[in-house]
Amino acid sequence: MPADAPTLHTARLTLRPFTESDLDAYAAMSADAEVMRFIGAGGPVGRDVAWRQMAFFAGHWVLRGYGMWAIEERAGGALVGRAGFINPEGWPANEIGWLLARPYWGRGYALEAALAARQHGRKALGLGGRLISLIRADNLRSAALARRLGAHVEETIDFMGGPTQVWRHPEGD
Repeated sequence: MPADAPTLHTARLTLRPFTESDLDAYAAMSADAEVMRFIGAGGPVGRDVAWRQMAFFAGHWVLRGYGMWAIEERAGGALVGRAGFINPEGWPANEIGWLLARPYWGRGYALEAALAARQHGRKALGLGGRLISLIRADNLRSAALARRLGAHVEETIDFMGGPTQVWRHPEGD
């Protein structure tokens, strides 16, 4: 079912579809080893891979009717990261995830974006049932955020080459 990503607004953020003009900021974030430490293979990626990720996010909306948003700071319009849903073929379940550029860590943006995405997903997009976050066991920041979102560790699996905790989110939002 083709779908365009809706635009969501929170007090400080706009969650919107990725655009090609996001590439410079998204590529810079994706090239930061600390930002990418627990994502995918656990290291920075080049501009070409960052572009393919943005294309994947856009395609996910078209194929699944839900997906990942670009997170933009309302004051100033800077791209600060991404948050939303990912459930490609072969994934353990529908995942809600988040990733922020390092200058925006510690401001509560990930919590604000994840809450808005999850609420919209449950109420407007019909994403009921099992919703998870896949978090590497030593990613303490994301584990703390998942806990603040009301999620709990359901199991640990071997995923993308390493032990990964499956955090299950509550079903009511």
